Amino acid sequence: MVDPAVEDQIMAAEPQLIEDKQSVSGRRHLFGRRKPLHAALGSGKTADILLWRQKQMSGAILVSATVIWLLFERIGYHLLPFLCHFLILTLAILFLWSNLSSFINKSPPKFPDIRLSQEMCDCIALLLKDQINEGCLYLREMTTGRDIKRFLTVIFTLWVVSVIGGWFEFLTLVYILFVVLLTAPLLYERNENLVDAYGEKAGNEIMEVLQKLPLPFLKNNKQH
Repeated sequence: MVDPAVEDQIMAAEPQLIEDKQSVSGRRHLFGRRKPLHAALGSGKTADILLWRQKQMSGAILVSATVIWLLFERIGYHLLPFLCHFLILTLAILFLWSNLSSFINKSPPKFPDIRLSQEMCDCIALLLKDQINEGCLYLREMTTGRDIKRFLTVIFTLWVVSVIGGWFEFLTLVYILFVVLLTAPLLYERNENLVDAYGEKAGNEIMEVLQKLPLPFLKNNKQH
């Protein structure tokens, strides 16, 4: 049997080995990505969850999302009653636990003193401000007509979302997107060579079709 400490070291070194293998191969990645996938996702806990490095955490999140979707979409539970019933049950359990702790020989629950600091609020406000400014700048640059690729990408994405949105309810659509977000990076990592090859081929074919369109800005870009 493998020593648990050695197994933990192997699991911890696995992302770095994959990144080194990806960085050695100088192929062209999907969406113009230059960093390894784990590094492109932040190289942190979020990347570990999306790539299922922490299988228990990823599985728990997927199961929780599935249960919530079943409660609201299939069983017909509403959000406000669900929150109220959850709070009622939680407060009742904690209240009884605190009052009966001396009878059951268990210490009462201790709640951490959670307070938002001014520094944390300022960081959140700055982060939101930067994201909103980047979004406004992205939209402004797109409407100038200089980047046809970006414009067509946004229009096509909005059209696809509108079509898919007509097939499903909003909560079901959010659940599908969440499942895709939690499973697509793992599937892409396992089939990266094949996906990159097909993505590059599809991108080249799309650009060839766009170059044949009688649009003046395409001709200008081609000349430059």
